[in-house]
Amino acid sequence: MRTASVILAEGCEEGEALTIIDILRRCEIDVKATGLGKEEIKGAHDIVIRCDEVLSEESDPDVVILPGGYGGVDAMKESELLRRILTKRNDEGKLIAAICAAPTALETFGLLEGKTYTCYPTVAGECRHGNCVSEKMVSDGNLITAKGPALSYAFAYKIADALGADSLCVKKRMIYFNAFDVKEDE
Repeated sequence: MRTASVILAEGCEEGEALTIIDILRRCEIDVKATGLGKEEIKGAHDIVIRCDEVLSEESDPDVVILPGGYGGVDAMKESELLRRILTKRNDEGKLIAAICAAPTALETFGLLEGKTYTCYPTVAGECRHGNCVSEKMVSDGNLITAKGPALSYAFAYKIADALGADSLCVKKRMIYFNAFDVKEDE
């Protein structure tokens, strides 16, 4: 079974994190809400999330996903454990995904060099390496990035597709095409 880990840190963007977790689970991906340093995380909007696990180097999912939220991203930037895990994953060409402000954590870890990516417009100036573009979503090698919270659905489906899941049936059940006025190939 395909596996995923969504990293949750204090101050994370709950809407992004929970949407991604929900959609990936609907796509039959074994996704874990993974706490950075602890099991209960309070998000940017004071929603407390009880995580499935706490981040450790023993975990090796098919994809590690970083949601945004300024406080959560700041906490991720300070985590040496997360830096080691993501650097190793990147060196091995394993899938990493980041949305909103989270690509700035990848910048801090030196993982955007030579990559094309997108991020939340107000933090784009923090990214000095690679090629930051204003696209809604970008895939470049082992990296998938999305611009902001409203793209959480599309971002989660993109990750599911990258893992070989059948997102089309989930999109149809969730009336994605009607709600977001997108074509079936998007």
